[in-house]
Amino acid sequence: MKWFDYPIKKIIPEDKNYPDNLKEIKNYPKSLYYRGNLAPEILAKSLAVVGTRRITRYGKMAVEKLIPDLVANQITIISGFMYGVDTEAHQKCLEYQGKTIAVLGGGLNVIYPPENEKLYGQILTAGGIIFSEYEPEFKPQLWTFPLRNRIVAGLSTLGILVIEAGEKSGSLITARFGREQGKKVFSVPGPITSSVSAGTNQLIQNHQAKMVLSAGDILGRKIETLALFSTQALSPTEKKIFRALETEPLTVDELARLIGQDVIETGKTLSFMSLKGLISDSTGKYYLNS
Repeated sequence: MKWFDYPIKKIIPEDKNYPDNLKEIKNYPKSLYYRGNLAPEILAKSLAVVGTRRITRYGKMAVEKLIPDLVANQITIISGFMYGVDTEAHQKCLEYQGKTIAVLGGGLNVIYPPENEKLYGQILTAGGIIFSEYEPEFKPQLWTFPLRNRIVAGLSTLGILVIEAGEKSGSLITARFGREQGKKVFSVPGPITSSVSAGTNQLIQNHQAKMVLSAGDILGRKIETLALFSTQALSPTEKKIFRALETEPLTVDELARLIGQDVIETGKTLSFMSLKGLISDSTGKYYLNS
């Protein structure tokens, strides 16, 4: 079934299935269009996940660390379908068989960004929802994206999680909407040298958001982390590499020196670990995938 085969439905606040959370916010949508399965349970436990369009490897690692545990606790992930953190959050949620909701800045028949057409279909196939307050053929405008953010925040029950945001990021608008709506705001701290972490760090510094280091910080309890792999399943050399990469990303030469092994043999081990999906490399350095 193609995405355009899913019927577009319209609801108004008087309808039984209009999201109750939205009725509680200022300037709530007087009508909503949607595709997908608007069942009460999909909105019962939900978290808005937002962030920069210029996501870094660090941001992707933060999404990879947090989303699996949230999905395992039946949390629906809500985001804005844009480049960067939005797309990463939607995709990672689907990868772990979770439910996700996208709120568009344009009409439901105008896929923006166009690169996300496949993602649009995957959200629907997995039983998620795609919302818009605009007519189906309405093209997104610069002003519609900040306005959309009040819906992203309004739909959430647990609050808003910000992963990487610059000082003037639209994600901070979503966080502000969340605070105005009485929602909790969560923020992932980032490197002080990164411009796309300036906003998230300031939210924490100014006591406008709770610092998040794990999904348990959002859920309010300690949870078992869904690690991609256990060190018990690794060979002795792989365990050494794992422990080294837990601290920071490293090059093959740096790893070889740390573990006291030949560079060629270290490279072979890294290749095997990459094939198993345990690590990945970028700009010459290796990173743990979880």
